[in-house]
Amino acid sequence: MQPKKTPLHRAAWLLSLLFLATPRIFADPETLPPLKDGTAPQTFEEMWTGFDPRAEPLEVEVLREWEEDGVALKVLRYRIGVFKGRKAMMAAVYGAPKGGSALPGLVQIHGGGQFADFKAPLTNAKRGYATVSIAWAGRISAPGYQVGPAEVQLFWENRTTDPLYKRTTDWGVLDGYHAPSRHPANDFPSIAPAAWTLDAVESPRNSPWFLCALGARRALTFLEQQPEVDRDRLGVYGHSMGGKLTVATTAADSRVKAAAPSCGGISDRHNRNALFRTTLGDDTALRHVNVPIIFLSPSNDFHGRVSDLPRAVAEIPNKEWRITSSPHHNHQDTPAYEVATQLWLDQHLKGSFTFPHTPQTTLELKSGSGIPVLTILPDNALRPLEIDVFYTQQGDEARETRDVTLAKNRFWHHAKAVAHENAWTAQLPLSTVNAPLWVYANISYPLEKPVAGAGYYYGAYTANSFVLSSLVRIVPGDQLQAAGIAVSMKSSNLIETFTGAWEKEWFTYKPGTWARSTHKLHDPLWHAPAQSRLVLDVRCEQPNKLVLGLDGSAAEVVVKGGPDWQTVSLSPSQFHNVEGAPLADWTGAMELSISPRETLRSKKTDAKPATLGGEWKGADPQFRALRWSPTSSRDSGHDTRG
Repeated sequence: MQPKKTPLHRAAWLLSLLFLATPRIFADPETLPPLKDGTAPQTFEEMWTGFDPRAEPLEVEVLREWEEDGVALKVLRYRIGVFKGRKAMMAAVYGAPKGGSALPGLVQIHGGGQFADFKAPLTNAKRGYATVSIAWAGRISAPGYQVGPAEVQLFWENRTTDPLYKRTTDWGVLDGYHAPSRHPANDFPSIAPAAWTLDAVESPRNSPWFLCALGARRALTFLEQQPEVDRDRLGVYGHSMGGKLTVATTAADSRVKAAAPSCGGISDRHNRNALFRTTLGDDTALRHVNVPIIFLSPSNDFHGRVSDLPRAVAEIPNKEWRITSSPHHNHQDTPAYEVATQLWLDQHLKGSFTFPHTPQTTLELKSGSGIPVLTILPDNALRPLEIDVFYTQQGDEARETRDVTLAKNRFWHHAKAVAHENAWTAQLPLSTVNAPLWVYANISYPLEKPVAGAGYYYGAYTANSFVLSSLVRIVPGDQLQAAGIAVSMKSSNLIETFTGAWEKEWFTYKPGTWARSTHKLHDPLWHAPAQSRLVLDVRCEQPNKLVLGLDGSAAEVVVKGGPDWQTVSLSPSQFHNVEGAPLADWTGAMELSISPRETLRSKKTDAKPATLGGEWKGADPQFRALRWSPTSSRDSGHDTRG
């Protein structure tokens, strides 16, 4: 027998029906705890207190999936968290070998202005990894799913009916985007409060550095939940801003077992804001990195400066570290250096490779000759292919922090290393004792078999060797003076002979091509004399156009084909920028290039680029005697003298 319903029972029943018929309006709990007494976290540990990257569901959405070369790939989104009542979602590209199991997993983090790109998961999968490439800025590059700045803008505006509309990273009410940020006034690193920040007071949790690292930690959660992934073998790598985020993520998350930042994660240590430094500074994060880490740090990089490496390796509590540092390069690299990421992850996540030890160096200032001598002790367990020493007297840490142009254009001398049983030595002749000496060594080693991958900007590469670097040694000028170092290099009008190991003081980002660049003109030894011309002898098989570039300007020269040497003689006025304006003089010259083709670009977004030269015909050209020559009466056009 049913109990008799009282008016109170009937009211409760009606309310329950109303509840079931009404959409749920209760919000998910916030991902991060509220501030205590309105006070922001003051330390790295406090900043991450209360966040559990495994606590929330991932709510994975698959936006596109396909197979390529035996690799299963997906464009997807996963839940980052809930902030100020609004859910945030991270877009990413995920790939793993089809049918794989117990795979090591990787989080790949793009840099500023870059994309999450399918080529990283694809190439890594062919080497036995599962990889998630996260699109923290919203941009995605994948077959059938391209999201560039225009598509990100459509997403922001919720223009779902536009045929180009695609779902991508959604930071909700926050703004973790970059290049551009969603809010034009958003200063990406800032910890100041704004309408689009989490906390209403100055707080590290307001900075997209923190938000993106949090999103990367959730990517680790995504990886460990994939059935084909071994959750105990996870690594992180990234370039530029992704390099800094690699260090920050590794520092915060014990699930990371190996890290490989390139061009970032070592130099963001001079922020004027003390709270930023104690929570988001690179030095603060490095003190929490307790897993094997390799730093890919080109010698002229503006974002991860080579002079900060000695501090960086001293700050990490883990002593399992390596460095690879290409000479002359800025924010780009070539296969022998880029491959270090893959080899490092192979060693620490797969156990399939073993790095040699970091080369040990000693610098003798009182050598008896007045010339400093660097001694190098490589790891001879694997026979070196080559040992190179690079040094500069254009290192000024304080100035480079303010003006990265100086770091990008620093010239490095090459010194020949001579073998002495298990050690190698190199003499370092100097041009002054009033400037510091920076010096490091590179050891090239062979690979048993070629390694292929997607580089810093997802360009395909194949490496047959790899390079391991020593820590840069820095000696102040007053120590050079106290040691009685002699000035043994004199200024010269002869810039380059193109003999011997001349290419060691030039560089290219495209191995296999003959075009080269150098910063020799930036060194006081080769500053242009007043009223001089730039002269070069050239010989080529067929008639061609030769292009000489100088700091955003260029001169195009028609050279004859044949066996005879021809002389090219140029004045500053023959170098023009993209707008057609000529150089006034040689003052401040930094980077010189010699190539078959050069494209000049303007900083103005609406300006058209200008291309000089063209496809080179015949065999590679030969050069001799690049030099400064006093101006003659013949000051128009270029000379072509046999």
